[in-house]
Amino acid sequence: MAGLTTDQSSGQKYVVLKSAEGTTAEIFLHGAHVTSWKTVSGEEVLFVSKQAVYKPPKAIRGGIPVCFPQFGGFGPLSQHGFARNSEFAVTDSAADSVTLSLTPSKDQLQLFPHPFELKVKVDVGNDVLEQTLTATNTGSKAFELTAALHTYFSISSIDKARVDGLSGVDYLDSLQDKRRLTENGASVRFGGEVDRIYLATPSRLEVVDEGRGRAVVVEKQGFPDAVVWNPWVDKAAGMGDFGDDEYKEMVCLEPAVAGSGPVTLQPGATWTAKQTLSLRQL
Repeated sequence: MAGLTTDQSSGQKYVVLKSAEGTTAEIFLHGAHVTSWKTVSGEEVLFVSKQAVYKPPKAIRGGIPVCFPQFGGFGPLSQHGFARNSEFAVTDSAADSVTLSLTPSKDQLQLFPHPFELKVKVDVGNDVLEQTLTATNTGSKAFELTAALHTYFSISSIDKARVDGLSGVDYLDSLQDKRRLTENGASVRFGGEVDRIYLATPSRLEVVDEGRGRAVVVEKQGFPDAVVWNPWVDKAAGMGDFGDDEYKEMVCLEPAVAGSGPVTLQPGATWTAKQTLSLRQL
């Protein structure tokens, strides 16, 4: 069984997972938020800001925020919905696996009048992390959802990082009022702010870190889109929970249901999507 640990500085509870091989992960109950994924050798793969606030209802800056039932501004709710700001309950656990569950509160149902149950399952294996979202419509009316796993990856330096697998793919540029463009580069590289929603993307993408000589392989199911984000200088300076220079240390690659259109969930129906993260040496 995975045990609950209390963070001494914030008082927030989190779960620690460990695989038989020694891969570890930490998942806070607040937001079902993965804040750490370490390899067998102890290397951290995820980025969490040193300025992150661990105080509900604030979402934690970094790791893997769960965006649900809305991604970004694709709907009537506040940015990225409310799952990342909510307290989940542990419903099942083992040494290397945990399932957390959320049902909306009365206040949340005022904003989003659609009862549901969201389960977030996290598994660790041999230098592998798998994260599965399962949403069930427990109400009497269909509703639309968008979602994302807003994954922040730790990198050696932004000038040595790239995202592979998106060449020739159309995207919506959020810096140009969602203008639709096509990725013409062999890779996505970073020389300024990037905020793009790539549409109908391949199921396998990579965050390549030339400085560390490795790639994080992102394999996704049920998420047609992929968001690539780096805030760069000005946005970084404007975020109170993010260091001014930390944009150099992270890249977000986020499996998403976003620009390709929402999922319609009928009463009693279930939607499932997942990402599997692994490592490849260059």
